[in-house]
Order: sequence, then structure tokens, then C-alpha cells
Amino acid sequence: MTTARGFLVELYRRNRVLAVLGWLHLAAFAVLLFVAPFDARTILGLNPWVKPLKFLVSIAAYVWTLAWLTRYISAHRRSVRLISWGTAVIFVGEMACVIMQSARGTTSHFNLKSPFDGLVFSVMGFLIAVNTLLVLVTLLLFLKPTERPAPAYLWGVRLGLLLFFMGSLEGAAMVANGAHTVGAPDGGAGLPFVNWSTSAGDLRVAHFLAFHALQLLPLAGFTLSRYKTDWPARRQTACVFMLAILYAACVSLIFWQAMRGRPLLSLGAFVL
Repeated sequence: MTTARGFLVELYRRNRVLAVLGWLHLAAFAVLLFVAPFDARTILGLNPWVKPLKFLVSIAAYVWTLAWLTRYISAHRRSVRLISWGTAVIFVGEMACVIMQSARGTTSHFNLKSPFDGLVFSVMGFLIAVNTLLVLVTLLLFLKPTERPAPAYLWGVRLGLLLFFMGSLEGAAMVANGAHTVGAPDGGAGLPFVNWSTSAGDLRVAHFLAFHALQLLPLAGFTLSRYKTDWPARRQTACVFMLAILYAACVSLIFWQAMRGRPLLSLGAFVL
């Protein structure tokens, strides 16, 4: 409990805007988790609040990760302020669109059923495009951080941001496809909660994995630098690079198989 409290206090100290933003998303998660069982409607076969719940958790993890990392570029005050407030505006707007469409009983993404639905989807696309630019700015700032952590940790952050950026670009494939499912309409049988398709290709899997490289790779670099102190810094960093390469290869394979219309859990999804 003390460790968790200390983490939250330090998170707030490092970046108040993003720390509060994460709490707002978790508060919204708690409200929707309470509301969901009382709503009998479905969207693409699912409770309408499942999608907002997934987004709220994922975004909270992202903004808190970003809040933690901004310590190392804190001397770039204007840039950090731009990244922090820009991220806050983007995801408040994004979640407002997702929650509004769920409340209306319709989809938020790839929805062109009416001019209003198309406008909502366009706004969401614009917001995510701006966030992709902010991620790129963050990555560039980490090329010359104002406070340098251990080399393995620093490279974990850089590579995590790079894969996150690539995952953002991969979202363009979904837009070009007009859906997140390849080989079948969106909806249908899927894995619990995430609802990744079990009968067709699903572009959300690679998208999800690329995004959360931003937690995995910095954590790997931090762990190596903290607990493998008998290893030289070059060896620690080489391990981070190897993990990043393997992770990127795995994400690329999953993306390629999804584009071929193969579901994640099919035998063919793991055979070239």
C-alpha cells in the first residue's frame, strides 16, 4: 500500500496534468462499470459500455506512463506543457465521442451511417492524428533528455515510443480497410472483453500490442539497469534492443496474419 501511494504521489509530482487525467479516466471507468449491467442494449453483439471501458483503462495506462516519463525531459518546459495539455484535450475529446456514441447505441469508429456519425468519426481521427504528432515530439525530445536515466532504461523508453508511434500509423490501415476486422464484418464471436475476432483477421491486436510496448520496453530497461548491475551497460542495452526487435517482429507477424484474414488463435496465425 505504501509503495502504491508513493508511486501515485510521485506521479502527481512529475506531471499534475497527466496524473489527474489518468484519475479522471479511472473514475469514468468506475461509473460505466456500474452502469453496464443495467443496460440491456447491444452494439455489434456486445454491451454498449464494453468499448468505452476498454478505452478508459488503456488510455489511463498511457497517460500515466507518459506522466512518469516526462520527468526526464522536464527542462523542456514549453514542450512538456504542450504534450501534457495537448494529450489531455485529445483524450477528453476522444472519450467524449466514444461514450456519446455508446450512449446513442451506435458505433464510434468507422461509422458513416449519417452525416453526424461521420463527423464524430472524423473528429476522432483528427484527434488521434494530433496525438501521433505529440508522440513523435516526445520521441525527439528523448533523443536528448535533460535528465539521463540508465542507458538500458533510456533506450527502452525510446524504443517503446517508436513502437507506439508505429502502432499509431498502423491505425491508418484500419481506416483504409474501413473496419478493424478483415475477412468478415465487425462484430461476431471474439475473445472475452477485448472481443478480438476468433473467426477472421483483427487489426486491433497488433494495434494494442504496439501501443503497450510503451510500458513493456521501458520497464524491461529499468529492470535490467536496477537488478543486473553486474552486467555492463552495453549488455543491458543490447538486451533491450533484442527484446524490441523480437516484439516488433511478433507485432508485424500478427498484423500480417490479420491482413490475410486469419484470427489470432487459429493455427495458421502462427505459421508463415
